[in-house]
Amino acid sequence: MSSTEVKPTEAESQTQAPDFSCPDLVTFTPRHYGDWRDEFHKNGCVVIKNVISPERADYYRAKQIQWLKNFELGFDENDESTWTVDHLPISFKGGMYFAYGSTHEKMSWEARTEPSVIEIFEKLWETNELICSFDGMNISMPRRKDVRWSPWPHCDQNPERKGMQAVQGLLNYAPNGPNDGGLMLMKGSAKVFDEFFAYKRESFDHEDAPPPEIKFMDLFLFSEKDVKWFQDRGCELVKINMEPGDFVLWDSRTMHYARLPEGDQIRHVQYICMTPRRFATPETLELKKQCFETYTGTTHWPHCNVRPTKEKPMRNGEVCPKDRSEPFEKPVITDTLLRLAGIKPY
Repeated sequence: MSSTEVKPTEAESQTQAPDFSCPDLVTFTPRHYGDWRDEFHKNGCVVIKNVISPERADYYRAKQIQWLKNFELGFDENDESTWTVDHLPISFKGGMYFAYGSTHEKMSWEARTEPSVIEIFEKLWETNELICSFDGMNISMPRRKDVRWSPWPHCDQNPERKGMQAVQGLLNYAPNGPNDGGLMLMKGSAKVFDEFFAYKRESFDHEDAPPPEIKFMDLFLFSEKDVKWFQDRGCELVKINMEPGDFVLWDSRTMHYARLPEGDQIRHVQYICMTPRRFATPETLELKKQCFETYTGTTHWPHCNVRPTKEKPMRNGEVCPKDRSEPFEKPVITDTLLRLAGIKPY
């Protein structure tokens, strides 16, 4: 089996617009793996079944429900009348949680350090020296009437970053069928990413578009016309259905978005992304250390786009009274955790 070729990257300032002049970080030699990697490299995404047990998924699901109750806003998972913003901490897109120290909750780090989860990224990147993002979780209630939502197909990699530079993932905790909301993926779109961006493209002016100066997000929003462009080239937009304990991976060049649940099932997932430690500069690792020590989240990128953030969850135009700067349950510090956080060397 041939190994992956790693190319050097220039250090980029984390306080200014990123330097996208680096070449591909990794070039994968086409070959047959005989496992889920064959589907991943073909389609830019893959569902991996039974990564954790159903019992372990139940554990995480219960932890997420308890986390919502810890805010003492009256949330009751059995009372749909409490599935409103008044009874829940502030989220993005109706259920994505990144604030309140949530990205460093014990349950979030337990998910990241599941041996079977780490093994997936070790096989993918062909190294056991990984670092992870401090990403959020998704707890989405079905049939919410107080959430404004519309499809927001996007990719999370700047077109000037070439090749596969990050692979996003999520660990699923609850049954997730056709009516349960969840992840929409444009299969095959990563392969025509460079073709699409060979011409100057303007990001769609979606209601959730960030200000143009926030380039660290590596976010590009697609219009309906753009979606059709990919479909005309054989790409297929699919809803990813999953069972408790399943894991899905997608190349960050893949068009995707999340749907709100419309059935009866609450959606429960943890977002997890890992990349080789060697991708990160010393400056990035120092910023990760600062984020870790202050219980600050990051984007899904483990090795770049890291910055200490000052944004606060806002409720009715003011900082949420329930805002907090540390987790309810702090993680158990282990060597594995410190290495994934980028603090302890391998």
